[in-house]
This record gives sequence, structure tokens and C-alpha cells, in this order.
Amino acid sequence: MGDKPRMGHKPATNSNSRPSNSNSWGFTPAELRKLRSLKTPYGIQRALDAMPYHLEDTAWSPRRVLHEGTAHCFEGAVFAAAALRVNGYPPLLWDLEADHDTDHVLAIYRVGGHWGVVAKSNFTGCRFREPVYRTLRELALSYFNLYFNLRGERTLRRFSRPVHMKRFDHLDWMTTDKPVWFIAEYLCDIYHYPLITRAQAKRLHRVDGRLFRAECLERAEK
Repeated sequence: MGDKPRMGHKPATNSNSRPSNSNSWGFTPAELRKLRSLKTPYGIQRALDAMPYHLEDTAWSPRRVLHEGTAHCFEGAVFAAAALRVNGYPPLLWDLEADHDTDHVLAIYRVGGHWGVVAKSNFTGCRFREPVYRTLRELALSYFNLYFNLRGERTLRRFSRPVHMKRFDHLDWMTTDKPVWFIAEYLCDIYHYPLITRAQAKRLHRVDGRLFRAECLERAEK
């Protein structure tokens, strides 16, 4: 249900300090002003929500998303990680892995030792989370009931550790004109922690029609 491929690195807490002006990460002054104007994780989420969801098989960098004004799940998460970094948070990606469904890539952040999420999704409930979750497992479980495929099957099974995006700085992941599939490939390869047991998975029920319709509200389709 997520909407795209798959992510591990050491969790970090955010420092609320602004980056120095000398550290532009390759963005132009105008691009930095735009990103800094988002200010908070919720501001970044509102910017993502305002962007149309597109269904193309692309892997745009945050710069390209900024200029195109549209994104899908994976691109939205990478954009959010860059925007979080510009606004003083560590740029962390996180991956939810599903069976019989697509993965969901998200940008995560911490406030007061608790995790929150900024995310782009084609489904209503797989987006923002306030920073109230004590553990990543707790955070992943907040998506479980809403994470289903088009057959109505609940499909979320595993979650990754946070991935600090500085590991891709040498590839200019924030501003490159080239596709950033190398991020998606890395997320596919890393270890994911099981969220439920096989026995639990066998006992799951399909979602009812009302939840299905609510989650598909304003869903983009080809």
C-alpha cells in the first residue's frame, strides 16, 4: 500500500539549530529559502500534501521535486529528508516492508526523544505522524491497520532502522539531475525487523468497505 520500493543506520536525535549559511548542500539561495520557509516537520508535510501525487516510474532528487512540484511516495520521502536537514533535523529515511504490496518510504524525525513521520502517500492515512511514538516498532504499528492492498488484505510486515542520508552525500542525492535509484536499492537490501508473526498474519481479516473507501479518498489512478 505504501507506493514504492525499500532502507539501516544509527538513530539520531534532532538538533534544533539551523545549518550555517555556508552549508548549502548544492542548493541555490532561492532553493534554500524555499526549503527553510517550510520551517517545521508539519510545514514540510503541508508542502507535500499540496503537491499532486504522480504515478510515473521516476526517482527525482529533492531539487527536481522542488522544481516539478509533484512527487510520489519515494520522492516525497527523500524530499522531506532534505527539507528536514535544511531546517536543522538529521535527514533520516525509514522503510516499511509489505507482503503482496509495495513498500512505503518515509522521512522520520525526533522531538523530545519521540519519533514522528513526514510522508507522501497515495493513501489517506499513510502520511504524517506527530512525534509521540517512543520506539520505531510503536511507530510502525500506527500504520498497520491502514496498510492494505487493493484486495483489502492488511500487508505490512516489517520495518527498517533509520537510514542517515549523509551516507549518500558523495552522490549529491539532494541536488543531482540524475535519478536517485541508488537510495531505493539500498533500502531494498538492508535488514528489516518483523512486525508480526506468521501465525498472526494467517489470522488477519480484510479491511471493510468503509475503511477501504476512506483510505482511497482522492487517490491518484492511471
